[in-house]
Amino acid sequence: MRFILRKNRKPPAVIVVALIDVLMVVLIFMVVSTTFKNQAAVRLALPESSQAQKAPTANQSLIVTVAKKSPYFYLGSVPIEEGDLEEEIKKAVKSNPEQQLSIRSDTDAPFGKIIKVMDAAKLAGVKGVKAFTKDSGSNE
Repeated sequence: MRFILRKNRKPPAVIVVALIDVLMVVLIFMVVSTTFKNQAAVRLALPESSQAQKAPTANQSLIVTVAKKSPYFYLGSVPIEEGDLEEEIKKAVKSNPEQQLSIRSDTDAPFGKIIKVMDAAKLAGVKGVKAFTKDSGSNE
């Protein structure tokens, strides 16, 4: 019988402490990056109106945002090209013939871009077009 222990064990090829460090860095990165998920994609300064009404809810209306810098158009929070705008609005109208369109535009956005959204909505067969404004007495 052999009672002598062999001491020919090899050290593990993977260093577990280093893996734990890497996993902690990845975990911290994931936590920090998901906190920015709910921030607005485009910051706008809405035009003021003394006749401002409550904004329509997102499920009633298709919202197109017109920014003052390129990319100018956003459908919801997704940037969209000018040429694809009419097709996307047509898809929304096809799924819901009573679809309304709301334009949310920056005060300094080019007026020609707003007109392009209105033209695309008219060609797509949208029943009504509204614009987002803020009350002239609010500080938003």
